[in-house]
Amino acid sequence: MALGKMNSAITIIRTEQGTDAAGFAAPRDVVLASVRAYREDRHGSVKWANRAAFSEATALFRFRVIPNIDIIPLYIIVCGLKRYEVLSVEVIRGMYIDCLVKESVAVGSGRVPPAG
Repeated sequence: MALGKMNSAITIIRTEQGTDAAGFAAPRDVVLASVRAYREDRHGSVKWANRAAFSEATALFRFRVIPNIDIIPLYIIVCGLKRYEVLSVEVIRGMYIDCLVKESVAVGSGRVPPAG
């Protein structure tokens, strides 16, 4: 994978339960890493047809393995202003991580989730 293709800046986060200033339970984001990644949106190619098991995936992110951090499906990837839930993680030749993700919609955001 050429570095020229890794042109999307992403942040990998996990959500933890914390408390707000008033002492109420509130989720908070913990940043695990900020890296560059290759991003591929879902389209009608043969590769995406073979990923039918993950039909709700809307994008794929590929980035270098991050030392001492294991990426798991509970994590969230932030790219631009969008948040993606990690559905599947695959390590490629011990050098790259492929994450199939779906775009998450915040509750009460008024946005309609993408079709497909």
